[in-house]
This record gives sequence, structure tokens and C-alpha cells, in this order.
Amino acid sequence: MRPPGRLEALHFGVADYAASNRARTTNIGGLNPDYPGDQWHSAISRMTVACRAYGLRPVDGPFGDIKDPDGYIAAAKRAAALGCEGKWAIHPSQIALANDVFTPPPAEVDKAKRILVALKEAAEQGKGAAALDGRLIDAASERMASNVVKTAEAIALKIK
Repeated sequence: MRPPGRLEALHFGVADYAASNRARTTNIGGLNPDYPGDQWHSAISRMTVACRAYGLRPVDGPFGDIKDPDGYIAAAKRAAALGCEGKWAIHPSQIALANDVFTPPPAEVDKAKRILVALKEAAEQGKGAAALDGRLIDAASERMASNVVKTAEAIALKIK
């Protein structure tokens, strides 16, 4: 179900979130060394779930330290792990970093395709699951693999 109007995505406004919650940080999008982990995890996870429930695309917000590409990459990878499809780039130097993180690498795409083939072959034999590289794969594996392949295909179309 999609909300009415032209809404396509939501993004996580990390600084606004931090300010509204009076979080003790002045680092936009970076981690607070006094917190044992990622203090943005819960909020980003909730946003991605809400987005998926309403057919929207979740996008992680800005990373303010434009001189810290490693920090940007780490933040983008954490967001991708939670289901975000992209991350704000507030400086031109961050564009390539975001593209690298959110574009599935060829090895991941190849593995996803192998999963789809293995499960198709298993289904033709009347099986609901299969083994690939010593691991069980099933319907959930198929959905995850399909997501990877569809993302890679969509990116490939945009590049042409």
C-alpha cells in the first residue's frame, strides 16, 4: 500500500532526530564514542520497516564530516545492512562512496543468481529447499537473492 500523493521515499534526518531527542552529540551522522554501538540503529530500523509497509524507499540521511570518507562508508554500510537503499551525499566526494556501498558487488550478484537457479532446480524436483555451498537455501533465500538481482538490474539500466 502506498500513501497518497507523490511520496516515494523517506530519509532519516539524523541531526533533527538527535536534536529532538536531545542526544548528546554534535556529530551529524557519526557515532558517539560514549555509546556502545550505533545510536541510530533503532530509529533507522523503524524507518525502514515503515517504508516497506507503505511501499516507500528508505534512505539514510547525511554524514556531516566530509573529510572522513571511512566514517561515511561505515555509516552507509550500517544503513544498507538495515535495508536502506541509499544515503544522502552532502558533498560531491560522497557520491561515489554511496554508489559503491549501495551497488551490489558482482560476487554478491553472481551468488544471488546461483541461489535462484538452485531453488528453481529444487522446485522442479518437488523440493521446497536446497543446499548451495554447504548452506540451506529456501523461499526466504529466494526473496533476498531476488532483491539483490533486481537492484543490480535497476542500477545497470540507469548506467546505460
